[in-house]
Order: sequence, then C-alpha cells, then structure tokens
Amino acid sequence: MKALVYGGPGEKSWSEIPDPTIVDPRDAIIRVDAVTICGTDLHILGGDVPEVQPGRVLGHEAVGTVVAVGDGVASLKVGDRVLASCISACGVCRYCREGAYGQCLGGGGWILGHTVDGVQAEYARIPFADLSTYRLPEQVPDEAAVLLADILPTSYEVGVLNGRVRPGDTVVVVGAGPIGLAAIQTARLYSPAHIVAVDKAQSRLDAAKRFGADLTVLADDDPLEVVRSVTDGLGADVAVEAVGVPATFELCTTLVRPGGRVANIGVHGKPATLHLERLWIRDITITTGLVDTRTTPTLLNMLVAGQLDTAHMVTHRYRLDEIVEAYDVFARPAETGALKVVLTRR
Repeated sequence: MKALVYGGPGEKSWSEIPDPTIVDPRDAIIRVDAVTICGTDLHILGGDVPEVQPGRVLGHEAVGTVVAVGDGVASLKVGDRVLASCISACGVCRYCREGAYGQCLGGGGWILGHTVDGVQAEYARIPFADLSTYRLPEQVPDEAAVLLADILPTSYEVGVLNGRVRPGDTVVVVGAGPIGLAAIQTARLYSPAHIVAVDKAQSRLDAAKRFGADLTVLADDDPLEVVRSVTDGLGADVAVEAVGVPATFELCTTLVRPGGRVANIGVHGKPATLHLERLWIRDITITTGLVDTRTTPTLLNMLVAGQLDTAHMVTHRYRLDEIVEAYDVFARPAETGALKVVLTRR
C-alpha cells in the first residue's frame, strides 16, 4: 500500500510500504476512506515530538471501512463503517476505567501516528478496535465524521470543559485555526456572554466570526484592551490557548481576570515562561491536557441532530494520493486560507 511516511524533521513522502496486518486479537484493519491533517502533524514535522521516529506512518484522524478483525474483537464486523479515534484505549487499566483514555497504561493513549503507524495511508491497523472506533450512522458523511476523530473532542474537552466555560462568561480563544474554531463552536453550547478570537491572520478571524465569535482582534493589535472593554476592565473568565507557542500561552495568562482559567490546548515544542510572580496573587488556574475522547459519542449525537456545524470547517479537498500537496497547503494557512483539508480515496 501507499502511506505518508515521516523521514525525520521536515521530511515526509508518499511511499509504498507493507500492508498492515492483525498483530493482536483486539486489532482491526480498516480501508481508509477519509483522512485529515492535524496541526500536531506539523509539530511532528517541525521536530517538536521527538518520540516519533523516522519511518512512522503519520496521521490519527480517519473514517474507514473494516476489512479484517482479530479474534478478540466483539463489536465490529467486516464492512462496518467506522470513525477511528485519535485515542486508543485498552479499557482495563486504571486510567481507562476512569474514562481518562488519553493516559492509558495498557498500550493505548495517543499512539496512532505517534508510537505506532497511523492512518494517513490506504489501510491502517487500529489497536483496541472495540473501544477505539465508533460505528457511524449512514446519514453522517465521511467529511463531517472525520472531524470527530480529534479536533472537536479535543477542543471541547481540553478547552471548554477544562476551562469550565459557564453561561455569561467572557471567553477568549487565542488561535483561530481548526482547534480554535472548534473551541469557539463548542463554547457556544454554554451561552457565554462574549467570545473573543485572537489570531494573526484576518482570514481566520473572519472564519471565527462564522463559527460564533462576536469579537475578533489581530494579535498585533491590542487584545487585552478589547477583552477589558467588554469585562469592565477585569479580563476574560476563560482564555483558551489553541496555538502551542510560548508567546500565545503567555498572552493567555495576561488576558484572564483574577480567578480566571487558562485552558491550554496547543502542542508545545518549546518551554514557555510561567510568570508565577504575577499569577499566584491573581488566583489563576492553568489546565493542560491530552484529549481522552470520552465525549465523542455525545458529539456524534449532536452532529446527527444538527447541533454542530462542521460544513464550513473543511476548506480544501484532495485525493489521498495528493497528500504531499495537501500538507503544503495546510502548512501555509495565511496564504492559502486553509482550515481543515480532507483527503478521500475517491
């Protein structure tokens, strides 16, 4: 088969490699029907995730059709159409029993495209298939479903739920890329008074307006002044970091009010300065997190019910064998206007 293979920082290729096989009774093999590229994949290519070794197939977000199952798989059969979650779960370790699947001790967690081969390929092996896939209703198209593999549960769990967004809050989202836009959309479920989006690109701020931000500000202008103008000078109740660089994290800590919460979603490859000398006296709570995907069934139900709009998230579409071009477009959003790119077999 062909797959997108990581060759080390800055290196990738659409290469021929052996087909995946069942190596554990709990595995399933899927034919990849739709896949997307994540900002984390760009962090890998930038050398920010050293655990990923050259030769690894990248990708952790896919919709596919089951073509083989191991003897230990109870809930899937050949021909099932499934969402392959970005998080794999053994189901029996302490963390899985608590619903913290991202911290799985039994060989799961974020492994696809990280410590085992991922899904940016014609076929993929899905470990712990019973707990790491979701059968999809016929009315949910591949393009919509693939966004439930990572960005929607990540933004919802690590941003909105960790940030404890409540009715009447002012929420500032720093970074209006796909994760930030998904955070804006899912924050709206809690009826905040204001959602402020901050980004360097005007095109992404325009997208933030479409997804529910009522205020937008360019990062090089004065985000703090905009936030203070709608909070009686106090600052935001919740600041969501959705980029993964030191400057945006540090900005978030300046935008929150005393007693506020900073919810960090971004994948950081470099240290950020934590100004405890200023933060401790202001009672600031800072949360981090790897998504657990425990909310995926809820989000899928909302998608089926029409309560989540994913149609405007996808801006570019490619065939799977055009993935190198798709990476180039996705990596230059200020020039290309790319939000999410989706690649399909057809």
